[in-house]
Amino acid sequence: MHIKHSIVVAAVVTAAIPAGLLGVGAGASIAHSAVDPVAHAAKAPTVALRKTSLGKVLVAGASGRTLYLFSEDGKNKSNCTGQCAQVWPPLLVSGKRSAGKGISASKLGEIKRGGSHQVTYAGHPLYEFDGDSAAGQTNGEGDNGFYVVSASGKAIK
Repeated sequence: MHIKHSIVVAAVVTAAIPAGLLGVGAGASIAHSAVDPVAHAAKAPTVALRKTSLGKVLVAGASGRTLYLFSEDGKNKSNCTGQCAQVWPPLLVSGKRSAGKGISASKLGEIKRGGSHQVTYAGHPLYEFDGDSAAGQTNGEGDNGFYVVSASGKAIK
């Protein structure tokens, strides 16, 4: 994890989690998260496009927050759990998701994630970044294998 993001997270979780369990990606997840991302599931999220400094990227329609893919994920499979999911909250849905203008509805999908469902686009599970505090920010770009997503469903690097 990059230093700019790990300091705050480390301060929050290291008191309760052995140092050997800290990490991101497959095989390095924390089994018990202090934050329950399911509690943040949107009933019917809309995935939309927004112009940013990186070009037009996918955003969560209601908040306008940038959406990211994780390069360590498999097609329709999330490898971001535990501490990773605290920093990169998955875009969860408890209702029907929808495609905003410029988004291909046929590329929208979802996968099971615990007791909820995570929204996918072109097979990539979608995440927000806790370091983005306002709509259209792309502060997580390139951090720990996370990249903003274009309308085609590819990472923008």
